[in-house]
Amino acid sequence: MIIPEPVLRALAIVDGEHYAPVVRDALAALPYDVVAAVLVGGREKLRGDEDYGVPLAAGVPEAIDRFRPDLVVDLSDEPVLGPVERFQLASGVLAHGLPYVGADFRFDPPALEPFPSPSIAVVGTGKRVGKTAVTGHLARLVSSRLSVVVVAMGRGGPAEPERISVAPTIEALIELSRSGRHAASDHLETAALAGVETVGCRRCGGGLAGAVFASNVEAGARIAAALERDLVIFDGSGAALPPVATQRRIVVVGGHQDPAVAAGYLNEYRLLLADLVVLTMAERSSEWERVRDAVERVVRPGVEVVPTVLRPRPASDVRGRAVAYFSTAPTSAHPLLGSYLRTEHGADVVYVSGNLADREALRAELEHVEADVYVIELKAAAIDVVAEHAVGRGAEIVLAANDVTPVAEAHKLDEMLLEMAGITV
Repeated sequence: MIIPEPVLRALAIVDGEHYAPVVRDALAALPYDVVAAVLVGGREKLRGDEDYGVPLAAGVPEAIDRFRPDLVVDLSDEPVLGPVERFQLASGVLAHGLPYVGADFRFDPPALEPFPSPSIAVVGTGKRVGKTAVTGHLARLVSSRLSVVVVAMGRGGPAEPERISVAPTIEALIELSRSGRHAASDHLETAALAGVETVGCRRCGGGLAGAVFASNVEAGARIAAALERDLVIFDGSGAALPPVATQRRIVVVGGHQDPAVAAGYLNEYRLLLADLVVLTMAERSSEWERVRDAVERVVRPGVEVVPTVLRPRPASDVRGRAVAYFSTAPTSAHPLLGSYLRTEHGADVVYVSGNLADREALRAELEHVEADVYVIELKAAAIDVVAEHAVGRGAEIVLAANDVTPVAEAHKLDEMLLEMAGITV
């Protein structure tokens, strides 16, 4: 006996630029059980007595709550819903856990595996927004009160989930690099600089809503759950979401991003998932306020948006030493970072580079660098290029974390993070 597939319940999006009989016939032809419709605008072809054959709801969120559809089908078009409006609508629908389908597109919410343990995900609205710095800050802060493990995924992660229980040394990272491995994966960075246990995973590909084509994060999550730690922190990769249903989410936005990108397209979906937003790179000379304003228009009521800056923190004392600092920071930030290393850490900064992600430029500039200490962010070519060069010169290598510091005293970031972790402040 063949059991037929259940017919999906659909909420339809319609507009007044179509005649009602045309829409009614289209709804009847859909391969779904259309339970309601939302009229999103347009009046050109409305006469006031429209009958779409299904109930009309006042708005999409209300209709989803009332009619409990399995998906949302968009039968609207320009000029009522253009690309910007459709991405806004898609973000809200995905945040409800539903697919959003149109004539030539379909967006599905990323599939998230259930996870039984207390957990927080840290996700970004793009690459190089400081997401791993926020993960490390959270892990260091919380590990003073709770047992913590971080599950990190990256585009250069291991083929099988890799548990790191002891902070790797520079020597161990160089050996790993020489074996052909990527020695600057996020789980290695967090283990080395936050001093917490990590599980390293990999992923390939990333969708507009943050889904991944392939990953071994589910297997890494099982390893983390079996450790029975007080808290598991899942570190995303770029704009990709860890494919795990965590209890809370922190979204990291770069103050240098285009506001239309940071808070638009399907980043709006990411922001609608946020329990806290950390806005990094909120420098005096940037236009980060525009990014903050755009983000605040999107997030759910009560969700804090905390502007912060990232500042280097060498893992060893560099006071009075001739230091070359290597990072992924943009050129505009180099004078500020060099000044910070001088004033806060007493370093004699002789060179600042932001080329860790550009091996060709990195090799070219290293030929002209003379320093006693190479202070390095553990990113991209940190080990296979910079550390190897420093070893060849007999120079000292010091890894650097990034401190995440609110730009205003009114923002008690650490208190918010502790509360998210279930720690009474």
